[in-house]
Amino acid sequence: MTAEAAPSVVARVVSSSGTVVEVVENQRLVFGRGPDADLVIAADRGLSRRAGMLGGVRGGAWVANLSHTHALYAEADGYQIRLPPMEAPGDPAGGWFMRAGTTLVGSRAMLDAGRPLRVTIMPAAGGPIGALGDRPARPDEDSTLLPLHLDPNTKLFLVALLWCRPWLIDPTRTSPLPRTPEIARAALEVTDAHHQLERFDNDPVFRDRLAARVGEHVKVLRRKINIRGLVRSGTRLSDEVVVGVLIEHAIITFGDLGRLSDPSWCSRQEDLWWDRT
Repeated sequence: MTAEAAPSVVARVVSSSGTVVEVVENQRLVFGRGPDADLVIAADRGLSRRAGMLGGVRGGAWVANLSHTHALYAEADGYQIRLPPMEAPGDPAGGWFMRAGTTLVGSRAMLDAGRPLRVTIMPAAGGPIGALGDRPARPDEDSTLLPLHLDPNTKLFLVALLWCRPWLIDPTRTSPLPRTPEIARAALEVTDAHHQLERFDNDPVFRDRLAARVGEHVKVLRRKINIRGLVRSGTRLSDEVVVGVLIEHAIITFGDLGRLSDPSWCSRQEDLWWDRT
């Protein structure tokens, strides 16, 4: 193959041991701890023998979980996506499409230990793309997982955090989740709006109006989760499903609970929620 006909590099993969592999368009790279993987990773049994696949596609790369027993994670720019285990034989139905920058990929233990794969999307290069004889790993737009990030300095984030708080505190997930009036009342407490608590408790019109505002944010969270394909098509987005997704994909984390006792963060939320006049 001549230099002019060589396929362009889509992604550069660097393992914690220093191994570097370049992935081109229409190429697949299987990684895992087994000897039959294209990229063998020294890891404990928290990583499957055939753990995941990285596919080069036009405009970026696609990472998917090949394991039937273990989750994979992908992190970049404040996002974290959990790629759940495959449930049936065959090709993975979902994954994460990477368009630019560097993404960390690996098991939970690999990420915690600072030993993930580093996947860097390379700048687009001109010239013809050559066929490699391997079928492309193109993402299915209906099932591809896209990152979901909530800006902490928004009302939406506070609603999500208060909604998730019982299960962040209770990992058994037996604690009941708050409904919109309870989230609304908790928002009054967090933002130090104690002057409105008595009104909330005694004025049904005010209480219903504030709960309705919270309800609109809840609808936005459901819509974002659905658009990004973070649940199977047709899944009913109950409170329990939505909160489970927010926690499992690290959109809201246990560490975020610390914001509730951060005076400066709470003050910013107060400015967002309440008119001081």
